[in-house]
Parts: sequence; C-alpha cells; structure tokens
Amino acid sequence: MTRHPEVAAVTAWVRDATMAPSMHNAQPWRFRYASAVGTLDLRMDTARYMPETDPTTRGMHISCGAALFNLRVAAAHAGWAADVRLLPDPADAELLATAVFAESDGLGATAGLYPAITRRRSSRHPFTDEAIPDAVLDRLQGAARSEGAGMAVLSEWQVDAVLDVVKEAEEDESLSPAVRREIARWTGGGAEVSEGIPDYAFGPARHDGRAPVRDFAMGRPVPGRESAVFEQSPRLVVLGTSDDRPQDWLLAGQALERLLLQATLDGLSTSLNSQAIERAELRWLLRDPVSPSLTAFPQMLLRLGYGPPVPPTPRRAVSDVLEIEQPSQPG
Repeated sequence: MTRHPEVAAVTAWVRDATMAPSMHNAQPWRFRYASAVGTLDLRMDTARYMPETDPTTRGMHISCGAALFNLRVAAAHAGWAADVRLLPDPADAELLATAVFAESDGLGATAGLYPAITRRRSSRHPFTDEAIPDAVLDRLQGAARSEGAGMAVLSEWQVDAVLDVVKEAEEDESLSPAVRREIARWTGGGAEVSEGIPDYAFGPARHDGRAPVRDFAMGRPVPGRESAVFEQSPRLVVLGTSDDRPQDWLLAGQALERLLLQATLDGLSTSLNSQAIERAELRWLLRDPVSPSLTAFPQMLLRLGYGPPVPPTPRRAVSDVLEIEQPSQPG
C-alpha cells in the first residue's frame, strides 16, 4: 500500500511554504490536503486580488509559485519527493498546482536549500559597495535555469535604462489615487499584523542614491524612521521566462524562490522590485533585445548585494491557509 505523508508533516511543509515572498506580503495562497489520497492542492486566494497593481494575476501566480518551491524544499528535506502538476484543471483557473509525494533519499540539491527558508528576507536597506563574485552570480543563474527561467545580470548602461523605467513607474504611481489606496491597504501597521508590510519593514527613507527601493510610506511620516544613502551603482538582475502564460508565471515564482534561497546561503541580501513590471507598457522596456530566450519576458527585477540583517515580515497562521480533508467515516 502506498504510504502518504502524515497531516503533521504536510502542515509543517505548508508553514515553510508560507515563508515565501509575495506582492505586498499579501500571501495569496490556499492549500488543501486530502489525507486519504495524499494529494495537496495549491489555490489562489482571490480575496487578495489587487486589480490596480496586478490585474492579470501574474503577481499572484509568481507569489504562489514561490510558495510551491518552498513546499518542495521542505518535503525534500523531510525525505519526500513532490510530483507537481501545474494548472491541472483548465476549467478551474484558481487551482494552480496539485502535488503528490513519494519517499525518496535522492534530493540533496533541493533539500540543501532548506536552512535558507526561514533566513530569507526582502531588504529595503542600503547595500555596501562590495562586489558580488562572478561565481556567486553564476550559481544564481544556474538556480534560475534549473527551474526553467533565466537571470540576466544587467550591465551599467542597462542599469541606467532600468532606473529610468523605475522612476517613471514611481511617478505614475504617485499620480494614481486608486493605486495608492490599494498599496495602502497592504502596508503600514505595527508588529501585531499578520499580513502586508508593517512600518518596521519599510526600511530607511532614501536620502541619496539610485537603488530602486519602493517607498511604501508614500510620503506619509513614519515615527522613528531614519534616512540613509543607498547605492549609486546598484547590482540589478532581471528574472525572465521564455513565454508569458500562467504556467510561465508559476515557473518564474519557483525560479525566483530558488534563486533567493541560494542567494541567502551565499550571504547576499536581496530586494525585489515589481514596480516597473506592474505596468505592461513599462514592463516591456525592461526586455533586452539581445537576451537569450529564457529572459525574453521579464517577470521580476531584483537588487542584490551585501546588507545588514533585517527582521522578518509577518505571516498568516497555517490554520488560515491550510484545509485538511479527512477520510470519510463509514456509515
């Protein structure tokens, strides 16, 4: 008889899955485990839909893909291989993936990323000018490729062009009351919140520098917030895919999290910026006409470097995101 993972094990894996990054830390995922057959479903939580900043749900797919990769890592660490089907039901667009598990002892590369799950952070602080070794960047590119995506390291002139695009996105955002209201819904508050980006995670206000760090304060005063000088020459990379369908967004999310976990193990700080990519007309300006096919469709802009430790952002309780379907009792 096939052995299925115990409910306690799956609950622990889902807890690790929820440590993934998500747009504005909205955590737009729901899980359901059918313990009798050992099937775990991942669904979008449409109550967390953002019509202004994520009208196509591309960001939700990427966020859920990142959570799915954490789940795979956690299961591998426990000795289970996840057999994942993406978008298994064409008639149910909210069902993003279904996973079944088999015991295995050959998952070293994936399982080795496990210690980084709880250490990974999104940093909105300045990074130092220390150069990132080519060997580290090569590992990150390999991490993206292993999940079917690509990572392009931007040259100095490309960084200048991308920063112009980010600046335009910031200006557009400041002029849109609807966008500002939507962002305000998911930002602010103290340590007691369980979702969104609390005040303490905003990082310092930018006094100078060119690093593309989104300012979630949006001009409002934040008690105790300091200012700082950010990098003049930030190290930026673009994560991309060869196509731009929902399946590619899920692949991008898994590649993103694999890259972030590897970066964490390599001692890097990471910062995500989806601001320019949220606008279709700006997103395409990030495309490199000579880039390989794996980065043809930009999915995320990342800033990499060496920075100070930062506290984690809050997470919803596992009981809020995981439903357990127990075996039916005989009548």
